[in-house]
Amino acid sequence: MHMLLIDSLAEEKILAAVRRGEFEDLPGSGKPLALDQDISIPEELRVGYRLLRNAGCLPPELSLRREIREVEALLQQAEAHAEQAAIRRRLQLLRLRLAARGREINLLVEEGAYREKLIRKLAGATSADIQD
Repeated sequence: MHMLLIDSLAEEKILAAVRRGEFEDLPGSGKPLALDQDISIPEELRVGYRLLRNAGCLPPELSLRREIREVEALLQQAEAHAEQAAIRRRLQLLRLRLAARGREINLLVEEGAYREKLIRKLAGATSADIQD
C-alpha cells in the first residue's frame, strides 16, 4: 500500500525523533495508557456523557446501577430479618426500574471477582488497581 507524502514525511520525522531519543523519559512512560472509557457508549451520545461525567453527574442508567450496588452492600451488612426484607424490596424496585429502561442486570456482574473489578472500574479506579 502506498503512503501519502504527508504520511511518509510524518513517519520520517517520528523515526528521526526516536533515534535522537526524544521520546525517552516522557511523563507517563512505562505506565498503562488511559484509554477512552466511552467505548461502550454510542458515538452520538459520547459528548453528552463526557460532559455529564466531567460535571460530576452520572447518566440515569449508571446512577441506578450504582444505587443497586450500594443497596446490595447494605443487604450484606444487614443483620435483622426485617431490615433485610426492607432492603430486598428496595433492591427489587431498583432492578425493576433498570429493567423498565430496557436494561437488564448482567448475570456476570451479579457476584464474584469480576463484579468487584467492574465496580472499581466504574467508580473510577485506575487500570493498575483493576488488574490486581
